[in-house]
Amino acid sequence: MSNAAGRRSGEAKSRTAMNEHLLKILIIGDGNVGKSSFVHRYVNGQFIKTYRMTMGVDYSVKMLLWSEKEKVRLQLWDIAGQERFISMNRIYYKGALGCVVMFDVSSSASFLSCRHWKQDLDNKAMLPNGDSIPCILLANKCDLDQRLVSADSIDRFSKANGFTAWMEVSVKENKNIVEAMRRLVQEILSVHSSLDLQPGPGHDVYPQLDSEGNRGAGCC
Repeated sequence: MSNAAGRRSGEAKSRTAMNEHLLKILIIGDGNVGKSSFVHRYVNGQFIKTYRMTMGVDYSVKMLLWSEKEKVRLQLWDIAGQERFISMNRIYYKGALGCVVMFDVSSSASFLSCRHWKQDLDNKAMLPNGDSIPCILLANKCDLDQRLVSADSIDRFSKANGFTAWMEVSVKENKNIVEAMRRLVQEILSVHSSLDLQPGPGHDVYPQLDSEGNRGAGCC
């Protein structure tokens, strides 16, 4: 066998040995808390200043080289925070394996809404054994001076409502974006390993159109 053929054979074996996990993750919370900007920062490494309301759902993909033998493909579903879209959430939540609930530390109303978002999630998306899917609480815009939600309040709320963890993040300053998603992915893989489940193509569910026939886009 020639050297070139040997290399191709080795590369083929390497690709075959690589295990890929497919994880659908929801990004939920009130409008204008930074959900779409968070996804764009995480996927593309850029911060977008212009606000544009998400209509229904927006959808992005991020590939992670998790280890020498594992890849993780994330489907990130940015769900609109406006009340008129909430009735569609059961469709959008189908097949989700993890979730980010986000609020704005300069908006106490967006923080209070997190209880509703988490309860709605727990009612519509769950693991095969009936437990809640892993969910992390993110306190965005921690770079702002006009903070209205204290760390103590967030910590108590997170523990009382079954969140996997919580973190302060700043999409603008790129603070804790990668760290937060890695924490969530670790929890998802750990949970599915303990349940002896393997995330895979069965969860490859693509966005439904909203009532106006759009997938939605923007930076809410």
